Amino acid sequence: MSQARIRHLFPGGNTSLGFFSFYGNIITQEEADRIFVIKGGPGVGKSTFMKRIGEEAAQKGYDVEYLHCSSDSNSLDGILIPKLKIAFIDGTSPHIVDPRSPGAVDEILNFGAFWNEEGIRAHKDEILRTNKEISYIFARAYKYIKAAAALHEANAAIYAQALDTARVNRLTAKLLSYLFDGSGSVASDGKERRLFASALTPGGYCNYLDSILTADRVYEFKGGLGTGEDRILEKIKAAALEHGFDVEAFYCALLPHKLDHLIIPGLNAAFTTSNYYHGSGVPKRLSIDMQDYMNIAVTTHYQEDISQNIQEFDNLMAIALLTISRAKALHDKLETYYIPNIRFEEVDKLLEATLKRIF
Repeated sequence: MSQARIRHLFPGGNTSLGFFSFYGNIITQEEADRIFVIKGGPGVGKSTFMKRIGEEAAQKGYDVEYLHCSSDSNSLDGILIPKLKIAFIDGTSPHIVDPRSPGAVDEILNFGAFWNEEGIRAHKDEILRTNKEISYIFARAYKYIKAAAALHEANAAIYAQALDTARVNRLTAKLLSYLFDGSGSVASDGKERRLFASALTPGGYCNYLDSILTADRVYEFKGGLGTGEDRILEKIKAAALEHGFDVEAFYCALLPHKLDHLIIPGLNAAFTTSNYYHGSGVPKRLSIDMQDYMNIAVTTHYQEDISQNIQEFDNLMAIALLTISRAKALHDKLETYYIPNIRFEEVDKLLEATLKRIF
């Protein structure tokens, strides 16, 4: 039996735009054989249920993607078993997922059927109050993240002045020629899958790059806050799609429209950005330092501004991450109202029945 390949990803994130969802990119309706949407409250066993299915799949030799929750990276919001074309997705707030093709593709697993409603309703006031407090705390955290993003953009504007565009264009052209010359014409464009490799979590900055960057050829762009490596990645992504290659595009946890990492499975190649906030330990075929493409006179002239922006960025992000951890503590408190009122033996029965269905 072949060794299962395990990957860890984030389908959503706490970003400068609030909670940002790529849940529609886990697997498309056309590709999926079955999408199980799990409904139920906090602490009812959804994450444990999915972990156990993932473990069973891996033991049987199936590759598994574990889709982590950005508000608690130890918890799962979903799993995907690519070969079986089966996904399990937590469909509750804030990433509400509902069946789009009920019966044909999607199916609801209702964990609400396994709780003691009277026991939960006895805590109605506490639950409503805690939910309201969690919403307030996340809104506060997103304000700090948005303010930090403005400082990122301030540095990006400075680096845009300093960047030697001609040299970067030549570098990009060389990479494109190396990757795609001789690939021939294609009948249709490739497909893009968008997700997050990293997240802003209660435990701080978290990434799973080592589980994702498994290509034989990994190219690294070293940069800093706003140094512009995403421009090169966007050109490589566009060229790959035009040449008919499917891509996996992993976006920035802070700025969810900014491309941070790119995988082209058909070329067995991957591109990643490394900086103070995220990096990987996998071997690199080539490392490119974006500072080598900057006009030193410009960066020196604005060095005080750059340093101050970074300092204030880190201060704001520290508050944001601390605030998210407060929300996690309240979510843990919320679970205490549910856990004693869940009939977990019935959850286990559903697990066994589901395992028999999919395997």
